[in-house]
Amino acid sequence: MGASRIPPGSHPLPGIGGIGLDYLAEAHTLVPMKTEMLLPSYIRLLTPGELRRRAEEARELLSPCRVCPHECAIDRFTKTGFCKTPATPLISSFTPHFGEEPVISGTRGSGTVFLGGCNLRCVFCQNHQISQPGTNPLPNLAPTADCLSEIFLKLQARGCHNINWVSPSHQIPQLLEALSIAVEKGLRLPIVYNSNAYDSLEMLRLLENIVDIYLPDLKYADEETAFRCSGIRAYPERARAAIREMFRQLGSAWDVDDEGCLRRGLLIRMLVLPNRLADIEAGVEWIASELSREITVSLMAQYHPDHLAASPEAYPLLSRTLSPGEWARALESLEKYLQNPGNFVQDYLMAPAYYRPDFSKTEKPFAEIEDFQHQPLDIGPRSTDD
Repeated sequence: MGASRIPPGSHPLPGIGGIGLDYLAEAHTLVPMKTEMLLPSYIRLLTPGELRRRAEEARELLSPCRVCPHECAIDRFTKTGFCKTPATPLISSFTPHFGEEPVISGTRGSGTVFLGGCNLRCVFCQNHQISQPGTNPLPNLAPTADCLSEIFLKLQARGCHNINWVSPSHQIPQLLEALSIAVEKGLRLPIVYNSNAYDSLEMLRLLENIVDIYLPDLKYADEETAFRCSGIRAYPERARAAIREMFRQLGSAWDVDDEGCLRRGLLIRMLVLPNRLADIEAGVEWIASELSREITVSLMAQYHPDHLAASPEAYPLLSRTLSPGEWARALESLEKYLQNPGNFVQDYLMAPAYYRPDFSKTEKPFAEIEDFQHQPLDIGPRSTDD
């Protein structure tokens, strides 16, 4: 979720509020372009019918299903596989969201579309109400591609800077079908692909010049940790391959508009976990050595022991928030390998409380910063150990 930028050589605890635009000059040597000059890449695919053709090609991958790396090979039109999602859209919430990184949220919000189901089984998932099987089902807000296309257009009409697909990896065919309809009706916002990075390379290649902003997680560096925490031993290999493909498509350079919002680029998120389970140092070292030292990373302090991780008996290594020492070491690793003044970091003190959604409130799952001013922060159990 959201973050502030950190200057190299210092380890402050930046606040959540206040979106400034002058930081962009520090991070990227470029001249902001007029918003109207930065039409989404998918516009170039509209006239020759390429956008609709790709949507149809993606739809063919639903049976037998090869949409994500699980490759369940079931017929999504008649049954569901690992993600528990049918061939039609499953949408749990949509709203202008102000808690993403400032270049994503801007001043009018990111048009977030929260997709139901997931192809991971993260035991600490903050979105478990909508992502994990066995949780209380919520209403599907867009059971057809036409309904989903109208959601995209509603978010555009509300002034959002982009359309932000949250957890899209298992619903790419549904999203592309809805996108092709919405674009023909006038959608002109860039697409943010906000993914856990357990993505199919075949699907990502279909998204080239459709998605303008890749916002993947890089969760783990170790297979056994990935298996214990998310149920997928192959996650590090698959996620790195996916991020490498995103980098091939977009590189490390950014295009921003005259409001300071990202219009095209790659931003990698890394969530710091207690007991060094995310191995941030190994992750940023891989980014620097295999991709580029110029890539922008968003380092997140928002970990809170939610879902199954709330049980100390079942998950003792995950049942608390970060210690000051763990956060400091993550910051040091980021500075050591990337040395990028444009990297984002979250507020260590407030993030665990602020970024906890309640998806039973479909129109406003995230609280506003003002909601915390007159009540104690629930940041969860902390360790004082370094």
